[in-house]
Amino acid sequence: MGTTKQYDRTELLDRAVELFRLHGFSGTSTAMLVDDLGVNRKSMYAEFGSKQELFEAVLERYSQKHLSAVLAPIEAPDADADAIREAFTRYASASEGWARGRGCLMCNTAVERGALDPGSARHVAAYLNRLTRAFHHALENAQRSGAIGPDADLDELAAFFAMALVGVAACIRAEASPAEVHAACKVATSILGQRPLGAIA
Repeated sequence: MGTTKQYDRTELLDRAVELFRLHGFSGTSTAMLVDDLGVNRKSMYAEFGSKQELFEAVLERYSQKHLSAVLAPIEAPDADADAIREAFTRYASASEGWARGRGCLMCNTAVERGALDPGSARHVAAYLNRLTRAFHHALENAQRSGAIGPDADLDELAAFFAMALVGVAACIRAEASPAEVHAACKVATSILGQRPLGAIA
């Protein structure tokens, strides 16, 4: 008779997200995973196969849960210029709280693993593509409403906003001051020309 699992896979992944986000792939040991997740090595390897496979499952979970929440403003059907500002506002606000010193797991992975890890690179590339497409979608709506001029290059703007947000996330990871993060977000969104982000109170 098989042994009944004493853990929930999704809960384990959510715990592992925070561990990898704080310490990175290389800085997270198997012993740390076993201790933090509350499962033994045998169970962990039986469930995920290897540390690498666990990490890729964590990236997938992060994309489904965390990124969907963060990108909600610009992925909404009616997303527009205000939604772009809101996306940057969320990141700016995060610099004052839970994300400070942690940043975005996808952005952290892009910096740490880069082209050295094809498996992780696929997840990072998918995230960057999703981010750029979401900004492009919001920009299209903004252009239709007249908030952005008809001659604006939406491809260039979408790429700019995607790279700017990734840069902001990297600075949050590096514990840049909230004032600096707010200032960067204000400058980035000022390109929209209307009601840029206000200065930090």
